[in-house]
Amino acid sequence: MVEPELKRVTVTSDFWKRYQELVVSEVLPYQWAVMNDEADINMSKDPQKIEGADKNSHAVANLKIAAGQMEGHHYGFPFQDTDVYKWLEAAAYSFSYHPNPELKTITDNLIDLIADAQDDDGYLSTYFQIDAPERKFKRLQQSHELYTMGHYIEAGVAYHDATGNEKALEIAKRMADCIVRNFGTEDDQIDGYDGHPEIELALSRLYEATHEKKYLDEAHYFLQVRGTKPGFFEKQNEADGLERDIIPGMREAGERYYLDAQPIADQETADGHAVRVVYLCTGMAYVARLTGDETLLEACHRFWKDIVKRRMYVTGNVGSTTTGEAFTYDYDLPNDTMYGETCASVGMTFFARQMSLLETNSEYADVIEKELFNGALSGMALDGKHFFYVNPLEADPKASTFNPGKSHVLTHRADWFGCACCPANLARLITSLDQYIYDVKPGEVLSNQFISNDAEFANGLSIKQTSNFPWEGNIHFDITNATGETTQLGIRLPNWSKSNYSVTVNGTATQLEAKNGYLYVPIAQASTTIDIVLDMNTKFMRASNRVSADFGKYAVQRGPIVFCAEETDNDASLWQYEVSPKSETHYSFQPNLLEGVGTITVNAKLPQEDEDGVDLYTEATAEQLRDAKLKLVPYYAWANREDGAMQVWLNKE
Repeated sequence: MVEPELKRVTVTSDFWKRYQELVVSEVLPYQWAVMNDEADINMSKDPQKIEGADKNSHAVANLKIAAGQMEGHHYGFPFQDTDVYKWLEAAAYSFSYHPNPELKTITDNLIDLIADAQDDDGYLSTYFQIDAPERKFKRLQQSHELYTMGHYIEAGVAYHDATGNEKALEIAKRMADCIVRNFGTEDDQIDGYDGHPEIELALSRLYEATHEKKYLDEAHYFLQVRGTKPGFFEKQNEADGLERDIIPGMREAGERYYLDAQPIADQETADGHAVRVVYLCTGMAYVARLTGDETLLEACHRFWKDIVKRRMYVTGNVGSTTTGEAFTYDYDLPNDTMYGETCASVGMTFFARQMSLLETNSEYADVIEKELFNGALSGMALDGKHFFYVNPLEADPKASTFNPGKSHVLTHRADWFGCACCPANLARLITSLDQYIYDVKPGEVLSNQFISNDAEFANGLSIKQTSNFPWEGNIHFDITNATGETTQLGIRLPNWSKSNYSVTVNGTATQLEAKNGYLYVPIAQASTTIDIVLDMNTKFMRASNRVSADFGKYAVQRGPIVFCAEETDNDASLWQYEVSPKSETHYSFQPNLLEGVGTITVNAKLPQEDEDGVDLYTEATAEQLRDAKLKLVPYYAWANREDGAMQVWLNKE
C-alpha cells in the first residue's frame, strides 16, 4: 500500500488568502524596511522599551558589521538577529503560494550576508561577535546564543526546502556543528543549556532535513540535561562577573522563570516565561516523536493539560502577568493585567502541531484553530503594519495611560518594538498555514482545519475543501482517489460543534460517531463528496468557577471566533452591560466593516448611570435596569478603529 504522503496544499480560503497576500504585499516589505532602518516608525508605544530604541531596529546592520561590511557597535537586544531570521523564514514559506523574484533576490542576498557574518567555526550571534567575543557561551542564562542560532537553523531549513539554496542549509549545519562541538558531557564541552529554549526544536528540524543523527542526539541532550545542574547559570554569571549583566534584571528572574528548577521529568506544572515554556514543549514533543522517549511524552501531556485546562485564556492566549511575561499559578487568568504575548500564541500553535503529529487527538487541532482565529491573529492590525506584543481581554485607554500596573496594555497596535520578536513570528505562522491543515498517518489522512484548500497526496489522492468558514459552517469536500486503495479520511469534529453536526456522503445522510475527535469516512471510490454542517449558533461561554476573574461573567463565541465589545460600537461603559445565556442574539455579516466580519448584537440590560460627583458609596437597593443592545465584533479585529475600551468577558445579568 502506498502511503498518502502530502505533496502540496494550496490555501484557497478567502479569509486566509487575504492574510497570506497581506504578508507578501505589506508585512514583509514593511518589516524589511524596519530592519534596515529605512521605515518611518515610532516606537513610543513600545511596552518593552530599551534605552535609545525609539527609531531603529538595526538588525540587518548588525549582520553587516559582523560580516565586515560596516563599522560600528551592536544595537538592540542580544537576540536582535532573530528578527531577521524569522522574517526570512516567513518569506521562504510565502514562495509556495506567491512566487516573487524581487523578494527572492533580497532573500538570496540575505543568505549571502548571513554566510559572510558567520565565523569560520560556525558560530553566529552578532552581539558577541561584534562587542563581546571573549564572552561567547559564558553567560547562557541571558545570552540567547543558542536561541538565536536555533532561529536561523529553522529559517535555513525552510529556505532550503522552498528554494533549494544549499548555502542556506550549509550555514545551518555549520552552526549546529558548532553547537554539537561545544555542548555535551565531554571534559572540553559545556555541560549546560541556553536560558531560552528554542534550539531543541530547531535541531530536530535540521535532523529531519538532513537525517544526521548527531543533531537529534544534541536536541535530546539539551532536554535531558535541563534542570539537572543546580546553580549552572549562577556559576556562569559569577565567573563572567555579576555586574556584567547582558540584559538588566534577568539574573534575578529565578530558576522557575527559566524552567531550570527541576529536571523536565520532575516538572509538574507549566511555570515561568510563557514563550520559553511553549518553545520547550515544542522541542519536547518533537524529540519524543522522533525518539520514542516516554519520559518526554509524559512531560508533554502534563504540560499540555496544565496549560490548556488551567492556564489558557478563552482566546488561546497564555501568560498571566507582565512580570516575566509568565505563567503564574493554576486558574489565575486576569483579563486587564494579563500578558498573552503574541509569540506565546504562535509557540502554543507549534506545540499543538507537534502533539498532533505525535498522536491522534482532535484537541490539538482545536487549540491550533483557537490560536489562528483569535489569540495569535489579534497580534497584527488589518493593515499588516501595526502589532500587539500584549493581547489583553479587557482594556481601557485611561487605565493604560494612568495606571502603571496596566501600562503594558496597549489599546492601539504599535509600529514596532525594541524587542520585536512578535511581528515576524506571526508572519511566519501565516505564511506556513498550509502545514497545519492535514496530518498524514499510516493509511489515513486527517483534515484538521476548515480552511478551504486544494491538496494533493503522493498516492494519487486529492482533496478540494471549500467553505465560507469561519462565517458559515457548511464544509464541502470533493475527493478524487486514483489509488484503487482505501484511505481513511478523518475530519475533525471541533469541540464547539461536538453535540450538533450532520454529515452527508455522496448525497446520503450518514450517522458518524467521532473517534479521537475525528469523523472517519473510508475513501475507496474514484470520486467522493462529503458535506459537514457545523454548529454556528452563538454561544455564551463561562469559565471554570475556579477562575475568579471570570466568575459571574460570560464570553460570546460563534464557531471558532471569540467576540468582544468595543467602545466605538456601544454607548455606555462596557462593564455596565449585563447579559444572560437566554439573551436574544442577532448575527450579521458586514462586508464593509473591518475587512469583512461577522458581528453579533446581544439584547442586554443597563443600569441608570450615576451622576458624576454624587456619593461614591450608597446603600444597595433593587436596581431598575433598562433594555439595551450590545454590539460585538471578532476579538482578532479589535483596535483597528477609534481608540477606546474593549471587553471580552461580559457581566452576568
